[in-house]
Amino acid sequence: MTALGSKTATKSSPTQPRMMTRKRWVIIWLAFIGLSINYLDRSSLSVALPFMGKDFELTATQQGLIFAAFFWAYDFCQLAAGWYVDKVGPRRSFSLAALWWSVFTLATAAATNFWSLFAARFLLGVGESPAPSTAAKVVATWFPIQERAFATSIWDSGSRVGAVIALPVVTLIVALTSWHAVFIIIGIAGIIWAAVWWKVYRSPQEHRGANAAEVTYIEEGGARGEGSDDANAAKLPWRSLFKYRTILSMMFGFFCLNSAIYFFITFFPSYLVKERGFDLLKLGMFGAIPGICAVLFGWLGGYLADRAVRNGMSVTKVRKTAIAGGLAGGSVIMFAALVPEAWMALALLSVAYSSLTVAATGIWSLPADVAPSSRHVGSIGGLQNFASNLAGIFTPVLIGVLVDQTGSFVAPLAVIGAISLVGAANYLFVMGKIEPLKVKTPAVV
Repeated sequence: MTALGSKTATKSSPTQPRMMTRKRWVIIWLAFIGLSINYLDRSSLSVALPFMGKDFELTATQQGLIFAAFFWAYDFCQLAAGWYVDKVGPRRSFSLAALWWSVFTLATAAATNFWSLFAARFLLGVGESPAPSTAAKVVATWFPIQERAFATSIWDSGSRVGAVIALPVVTLIVALTSWHAVFIIIGIAGIIWAAVWWKVYRSPQEHRGANAAEVTYIEEGGARGEGSDDANAAKLPWRSLFKYRTILSMMFGFFCLNSAIYFFITFFPSYLVKERGFDLLKLGMFGAIPGICAVLFGWLGGYLADRAVRNGMSVTKVRKTAIAGGLAGGSVIMFAALVPEAWMALALLSVAYSSLTVAATGIWSLPADVAPSSRHVGSIGGLQNFASNLAGIFTPVLIGVLVDQTGSFVAPLAVIGAISLVGAANYLFVMGKIEPLKVKTPAVV
């Protein structure tokens, strides 16, 4: 079996050599910056849109459709994106993706009506689709099991950081210049990052900055690489992944998580402006609080998960505790629209977002945990991300329609909270043991 088998998951962790380099942490923090820009791109419109009224007169339903346009492209490209990441590797997939999404971020500045804005968002979604699967592949390649959750929490926190900095950065740019400048500046930043990633990234075995001690530590710690792959497992066809209950449970559970998380990426600024009366200054100052809490608790959750693995707790117990507990905590989002004071709503939303982020850290660790070989990590990441981002299509439209029909956010947040509880139950009772998928018979390509 692979290096992630049950024996590896329970044995003591390898000791870090004193003279070992730590290039893996440089790589993951660079991936963090890339994901931060990635999410800043997609979050910037939700912050800028309330202040684009002079150029666009959009109903809440139209706004939901524009948000959903991104996810229609982003989501349905996930199936191919995961396969593509496994095929060409993280260096090429991340660089080309960042270049593509940056071009269409720039194009957003030229939008003049509903349809041109819709088209720019749709094509932006195509370019951003390989990013999360690439980051999951980077962690699987560069990190041993006992560091996997914290490394995942770092790159995944880029999604929160991107959304957090979108509030003050976008509001400041809008206040000083115009909404057009927002997309020009962010687009240029993405192009610069793409060039840096292409220059810096290599696999551990090929990277000049990683010495032999670090490479050995990574390999002996259970990182996923072709050298440790089972030959039969490596030949498992992509389509066969759908036959495993583990994969189907991952797909459904991540859908439940993103049903809640994408409220924060889409309608959260509008909620604060329309429901809680926030002006531009308050939005920039206080609207970032839930996202900041989410980043910090995501890192803490990843650190504690790795510590638990190092102390001998099974990967299954660690992942299920983080994921199911995080989704259960995220369900408090349903009460945010009911409390009378804005600070109470922010406190509840901070608890919800932080809990959901802890769950996301566990969820994004799963592709490396369950992949039958290193050649399936990106593909599994793409599959679960495809299912999860159906919520990106479903949630914005649902929220927009319910807000138009009811005049408040009470009903949509209640639905989102209930879905979070269903997701927690799925990971606890439907998903089985978390270990590499077993290939029972020789695979035929």
